[in-house]
Amino acid sequence: MRKLDEAIQLVEDGQVEEGLKTLKQLRTTSTDDEKYSIAQNFYQWGFVEDAKEIIEELLDSYPHEGELLVFLAEIMIDLDQEEAAIEILDKISEYDPVYIESLLLQADLFQMQGLHEVSEHKLLLAKEQSDDETIIDFALAELYSSHGEYSKSIPYYQSVLSENEQIAGVNINGRIAESYSATGKFEEALPFYEAAIEKQEDSNTLFGYGFTAFQAKYYKKAIEVLTKLKELDKDYSSLYLYLAKAYEVEGFFKESLEVLEEGIEVDSLNKELHFYAGKVSMMVGSKESVEKHLREAVAIDPGYVEAILQLSKYLLNEERFEDVVDCIESVMSYGEYDEQFEWDLAFAKNKLEQYSDALNHYRHAYTFFKETPEFLEEFGYFLIEDGKQKEAIEVFKELLKLDPMKYEIEELLTEIE
Repeated sequence: MRKLDEAIQLVEDGQVEEGLKTLKQLRTTSTDDEKYSIAQNFYQWGFVEDAKEIIEELLDSYPHEGELLVFLAEIMIDLDQEEAAIEILDKISEYDPVYIESLLLQADLFQMQGLHEVSEHKLLLAKEQSDDETIIDFALAELYSSHGEYSKSIPYYQSVLSENEQIAGVNINGRIAESYSATGKFEEALPFYEAAIEKQEDSNTLFGYGFTAFQAKYYKKAIEVLTKLKELDKDYSSLYLYLAKAYEVEGFFKESLEVLEEGIEVDSLNKELHFYAGKVSMMVGSKESVEKHLREAVAIDPGYVEAILQLSKYLLNEERFEDVVDCIESVMSYGEYDEQFEWDLAFAKNKLEQYSDALNHYRHAYTFFKETPEFLEEFGYFLIEDGKQKEAIEVFKELLKLDPMKYEIEELLTEIE
């Protein structure tokens, strides 16, 4: 054993070639326990094939030894031979002390292969064999969580939490918080987020906490947490939109816009930041900023319909009807479409005295907005001005069915008829 220790020390001291040469010589004269120790060191140092050779040799003498089989399976996994590893693990008896370990390893392998149900079966089998194994509950929780089955994961995480707040480097309070948040139970998630950041204040947990507080309508808490995250990690680009929205809901429009501008400096190609900056700019009365950000959002994504509609609305309010037509027809040429485009184009072209085109757009829009009183009233008046009284009468009658209180329309109909 002394020579074995000396050889290992040589490798660890950097005399790798000499140390490995000695170890290979010792293999022929060592006891089985010493051979196993040599294999462990080979494996630790990355000499996987050498470790494999020794373990296979030992298995010739001890073919049913579970510890050796698990070791060989781990080696096969490192050699990207997962199927072989599964076959090896299947040989381990349920009475072997390492049986549960083998089931956990099999569960990992089947999970890697995308066989979720098989992995779950192995873990549940392991739990039957040893109900008090915290690591099994953790594995089940992680499995369910990774497949979006958050409701299933929560009881297992809570079982783990009753024993440990952290396992395998994972903050269990954080996991429970994420699971509750993912299922829409934002109120339930918040105390677990609070406990999680007391233990470990990392960026992802802070963002989850801030996002969940926002979703739960605790906007002041969202501002507090996301501001702390911004101070900790200003490059965490996801925080800016929700921090800005929280400020906006609380009526702090200037602060909201400042946060959005900061976010755009971090992530200039984030179309949502530009879009929301455009919307908030309307609230603070910054016209140049409105158009700049909305056009930037559309430039980043020409198919960003929500931004196109917002830009069109702004241009209509500014009575820039030619710009409305240019904006919408440009994106439609790329194949983008929304029913609101028809109404906006109809209104803009009417104002530009392009009556024939306006009529076509109004008629297309009618199929989408025939139950919208505002549209029917606008369309009806257009038809009258265009000399199409009969068609206007039908449109106004439909309007009155939706809103019988439109007495001026009723009077107009009486005059027309």
